Amino acid sequence: MTQQIETDVAIIGAGPVGMFAAFELGMLKLRCVLIDALAELGGQCTALYPEKPIYDIPAHPAIEAGELIAQLERQIAPFAPAMLLGRRVERLEGAVGGFTLTTDHGDTVRAKAVILAAGAGAFGPNRPPLEGLAAYEASGAVQYYVRRREDLRGKRVVIAGGGDSAVDWALALRGIAGSIQVVHRRAKFRAAPESAAQLDAATARGEVEMVIPYQLLALHGAEGRLESVEVADLDGGKRQLPADILLPFFGLSMDLGPISAWNLALERNHVAIDPATCQTSIPGVFAIGDVATYPGKLKLILQGFSEAAMAAHAIHPIVFPDTALHFEYSTSKGVPGAAE
Repeated sequence: MTQQIETDVAIIGAGPVGMFAAFELGMLKLRCVLIDALAELGGQCTALYPEKPIYDIPAHPAIEAGELIAQLERQIAPFAPAMLLGRRVERLEGAVGGFTLTTDHGDTVRAKAVILAAGAGAFGPNRPPLEGLAAYEASGAVQYYVRRREDLRGKRVVIAGGGDSAVDWALALRGIAGSIQVVHRRAKFRAAPESAAQLDAATARGEVEMVIPYQLLALHGAEGRLESVEVADLDGGKRQLPADILLPFFGLSMDLGPISAWNLALERNHVAIDPATCQTSIPGVFAIGDVATYPGKLKLILQGFSEAAMAAHAIHPIVFPDTALHFEYSTSKGVPGAAE
């Protein structure tokens, strides 16, 4: 059903950072709508790895991605933001104070400001160049995201990659997978130091086997049923790793889609912003989270949360140009809407 919405702020992207932006806007009594191409809230956290533990959310030593989204949903509930899910924004027209956004379903949103919280944009996995890969993907023998750890119980799992995802899943699957082997081309991992240290400790205890320095060479099996993963080192040495499941974690490809045609200043497929306000090169359009870039930018959810607060405060004078913002801490202010 096509919708026509008039609001203060349109948030493009309903992942954790976009959701927290809805909270920060609500705290300033700004109305918003959350728009996302996915059919449910949470972005990658929901669609790709709801059971993945996240370790750098303040006050949560560890929290699964799905639970983080559930808590954020509870946090924004008092403000009842409008939602357009399963929709992709195709066009952005107008100027600060009067933007019009149109979705691929024909919805129209009129807003005074826009926040891009598009994460990695239209994301997809970087696939390894292996012969016969599609058949193993179709059978589930090759997976790029783990939705349920229990599905891998007792399985012989080979993980390939050297970033946070590879390390985090090697740790998370201990005690569930029948065996875990991590393939990486060098001993140093591009992961959080504490996580890398935990992986070293797990390896010393025999919970994980490191296959270094190797890289993926071939998959062996029949009719989509994986039997082994062949790896090779730089000298031509080869190994056969018995396997039921291959998890290749080589990052996500990023496609900004229609956003790339909106004449925003871009740097390496990311939206350049003023770090003091999170405003883009178009007045009234702001960008936060992974889609945004500036000197010193860290791709952390917690930094995206901070950017959400900064953008909300920068938007307030656009929506209420004649009203001074007297900032109060939430501990003294409470949650507007909860008791109103």
